[in-house]
Amino acid sequence: MRTIILVTLVLFQVCFVKAQTSLNEINLKNGEYNVGFRHYTMIDSTRIYQIKNEFNNQFVNRPIPISIWYPTIIKNSNSNQLTVLDYLEILKEEEESKNLPNELLLDWFPDLGDTPQNRAHLSEKVNALRNAAFLEGKFPVVVYAPSYQASSIENFALFEYLASNGFVVISSPSRGTDTRWLEGGTTKDLETQSRDVEFLLKEIHKYEYIDFDKIALMGFSFGGLANTITVMKNKTISAVVSLDGTERYNYSVLEKSPYFNLDRFNIPYVHFAQKDIPEEVLISDKIPAELNYKFQLYDSLKYSNAYSYKFHDLTHSHFGSIGVLFAYRDKRQDKSDDKIMASYKLLSQHTLQFLNATLKNEEKAREFIENSPDKNNISENLVLKKMKKSLTKEFDYKDFQDLAINQGYLDLIPLYEKKVAKHPTLKLEEGMLNNLGLRLSFNAGKMEQGINVFLLALHIYPKSANLYDSLALAYLYNKDIKNAISNYKKSLELNPENQNAINKLKQLKE
Repeated sequence: MRTIILVTLVLFQVCFVKAQTSLNEINLKNGEYNVGFRHYTMIDSTRIYQIKNEFNNQFVNRPIPISIWYPTIIKNSNSNQLTVLDYLEILKEEEESKNLPNELLLDWFPDLGDTPQNRAHLSEKVNALRNAAFLEGKFPVVVYAPSYQASSIENFALFEYLASNGFVVISSPSRGTDTRWLEGGTTKDLETQSRDVEFLLKEIHKYEYIDFDKIALMGFSFGGLANTITVMKNKTISAVVSLDGTERYNYSVLEKSPYFNLDRFNIPYVHFAQKDIPEEVLISDKIPAELNYKFQLYDSLKYSNAYSYKFHDLTHSHFGSIGVLFAYRDKRQDKSDDKIMASYKLLSQHTLQFLNATLKNEEKAREFIENSPDKNNISENLVLKKMKKSLTKEFDYKDFQDLAINQGYLDLIPLYEKKVAKHPTLKLEEGMLNNLGLRLSFNAGKMEQGINVFLLALHIYPKSANLYDSLALAYLYNKDIKNAISNYKKSLELNPENQNAINKLKQLKE
C-alpha cells in the first residue's frame, strides 16, 4: 500500500518495529454468504497512459485493472481459495512489475518488507474463492477508491467481510493521469481518481446481480478525497464511507475542483478518523496541530446526515488490510498489534452497520449508527463519535423538474399540488414553464410532454395570454389545427391586442 504524500498527514512514520499480526487474529467473522473474487483489466479508450517500466515513449489507452468481490455459490471445482500471496500478485501487476519473482516481492515494495512475520502472511488463506459464480439475487454495491497510488486489493479483508454480508465490492488502483505516478495529491490527481471511480460506476452495469439503486462509495486516504468530488458530480450515489479520507486534511484541494459544490453533497456520510497525533510527532514531523481537531468538510455539510468517528487505537496506515498486516509500527504513537487488530475489526463492523442502514434500510443498523458508542457496548476509550442531522433543503423548481422527468412529465398537476402543499415556497416561474413547454413540444416524440407542461403552467397562471399563445404554437407545429385555433382564441380573449394570435387565426382560416 502506498499512502498519500502530503505534508499535512502523518504518513512517513519512523520505522521501529515490524507488525506481528494475522488474519485469524483479526477474527472478522464471515456473514451468511461465501465470497467470490475476480480480477481483470478493462481499457478506457478515452484516455491515454504510459507504462513507465517499459522505458519507451509509447502511449496506450488507459488500462483499468478491476478487482471485484461478491456473494457466491460454489458450483464447480474450479473455484479455489485464495491466499494473501495471490492478492499481492495483483499488487505486482498494478505496480507494473508483473514479472517480478515472488521471492523478491516483499523486498521490492517498501510498504511490505521482507521479515519472517511478513513471509508467514503470504501463505495465509483468505475467504475469497477465485472464479466462483455470482449468487443470484440483487445486491447493493460498494465502489472503492484506494489510498494514494495504492492497489485495488489494499483492503481485501474488509471487502471479503462486506461481500460475505451481501454486498458487491468493486475497486481499481489509484494511479496518475498519464503514468502510474501521481503528482503529489493535486487537484489534477483528484480529478483523475474521481474519473476512475466513475469508470467503475459504469462497469457495474455489466453485472445483472447488482441493485443499481443501492450504490455507495468507499475510499481510504486520498480515495476519500476523490470520492467527495465524485458525489458532487453524480446523483446515483446513496451513501459515502471515508476511511481516514484526506478530505479532512486537504480541504483546499477540494475547493480548487471545478465540480466542488457543497449543496450537491446531500447523502449520508461517515468519516472514520485516525487517533490524535501526539505532540512529540507533531513537533518532530512539523505537522500542524489543527489536524487533530479541524474538519472543515464535516462542519460545512448542511444537507447530509454526517457521522464522524475517531478510533483511538488506529493510525492512518491501519485503515487498510495491508497496513494492519505488513506496515512498520512507530513506537512514538502506534498501539500494540492486538489493539490495532481489534480496532480494525471494530472499524469493519461499523462500516457494515452504516452500509446496512443506508443501503439496506435495516432497522437495527439504523439504531446502531444513531446510538452513542456506549449504547452499542463500545468503550469511548476506543471510539469517539459525533454526528449531525441534515438540514431540510428548500424544495425548488430544479427538484420539481427532477421529479417531473422521472415520471415522464405525466400527472404534473397532481404532482405540483402535492409538492406545493408540503413546500409552500415552491415557485415555478411562468417564463421557465413556457420555455420548457416549447422546447419539449418542438422535440420529436415529446409533444405530449410539452403539452402537459403547458397544462400545468395554465393551472398555475390561468390568465396568461402568452401561455395560451405558446400552447397554440405547439399544437400548430405538430399539425393539430383544431387545438391550435382553440388556444389562439383563448389567448385573444385574455389579450385582444395579441397581434400574433390575430395573424395566426387569419392564416389558419384561409
